[in-house]
Amino acid sequence: MRLTIDRQFRILLIGLAVTCLLGFSFKQHCMPGGWTDSEQYITGCYSDAVPFWTAREVDKGRIPYLQTPIEYPVLTGAAIWIEGAATHLFFGARANDAKFLGVVTAVNIALAFLVLWMLWRAGVDRKRLWWWAAAPPLVLYVGHNWDMIAVTLAVAALLQARENRLVRAAAAAGLGVAAKLFPIVILPLIGLSALFERSKDWVQRLRRAALVTLAAIAAWAAVNLPIALLAPRNWSEFYLFSQSRSGTAAGTWDVLGNLGWLPLSIEDKNLYATLAFAIGAVAIVALGWQRHRDRLWLLATPVLAWFMLTNKVYSPQFDLWLWPLLVMTAPRLLPVALFALAGIAAYFAEFWYFAGMDGVWPAASTIDIAWAAAARGAVMLWIIVDCLRREPPEWVGRWPVRE
Repeated sequence: MRLTIDRQFRILLIGLAVTCLLGFSFKQHCMPGGWTDSEQYITGCYSDAVPFWTAREVDKGRIPYLQTPIEYPVLTGAAIWIEGAATHLFFGARANDAKFLGVVTAVNIALAFLVLWMLWRAGVDRKRLWWWAAAPPLVLYVGHNWDMIAVTLAVAALLQARENRLVRAAAAAGLGVAAKLFPIVILPLIGLSALFERSKDWVQRLRRAALVTLAAIAAWAAVNLPIALLAPRNWSEFYLFSQSRSGTAAGTWDVLGNLGWLPLSIEDKNLYATLAFAIGAVAIVALGWQRHRDRLWLLATPVLAWFMLTNKVYSPQFDLWLWPLLVMTAPRLLPVALFALAGIAAYFAEFWYFAGMDGVWPAASTIDIAWAAAARGAVMLWIIVDCLRREPPEWVGRWPVRE
């Protein structure tokens, strides 16, 4: 039996390796001569790593926050600096944006394999493991930027919560927030799990909820506090940038504005996005409470989907945030497949829109983006309803985890 399991896992590793190789090639194929004639938009090979090489002075070895501002949270900024240093170390005088992109992608690939191992060890069904090993979002985004760091920590947090290791789960989610904001939606669910644990009295519940809160704050502060003290202005760049940016073309509020249905100022978008998310998240938890009270971590999937829909920014790579959670918790896989297809359509609609702005073909319009975003949004609403009305996959209640 052990040999059979090992062989299955080796096949999964090979499948994931092929997927990641496709993702590596997808971003690298137009790098040998640098981006020309808007090919980064036409072919979709754009990656944030390429402009960061010079725009954030990675090529000069500058330390994020201390020597150069950067619009990412501190853990991601640290990863960018380390990957830049590794690029200089490995390639010396030949270090350039293409080499940096290769290093960034290699780290993300390693994290993708770590996610597969965590899901395997947790006992996720082999069929679902293939949805990670052959994930279309990995092809699109494994070389896109640094979101795999927070994705990995979010998966770790949910798997720890599944095992009722809530303090560890909160610490992992807190570190995730230090890399990207979205794992913050997991933390209230972990806190509620501690506060309403049936097997403990109220004193024990309150004590554990306090420990969970402290673990999350301590993990986040351990990464952020030194930089916040040494370079407060540059440390706050991520938060100021997030508040002041107008949005993205595939975000719900921009889609509504571009159609002329609900044009909003940046301040109004901030307000409406916050209110819509808060009201919807409370409703999701309330509606899912009876079915999932003893496993509230499952509600992270519909809450995150709602966060992505109501946020004023919906960058293409945000699909990667949700994908592993869908692999883990989606009751049915048909809407997951449709989410992937709609995500691909939205990806190319957005980049072909940028191509059109450069006066090249293929070109897309805001109407094209609206159609793709609407299709993706409809599927995400379907997923939210499914997660609330249907039982989760069988592996969720299966014990013990694989060793």
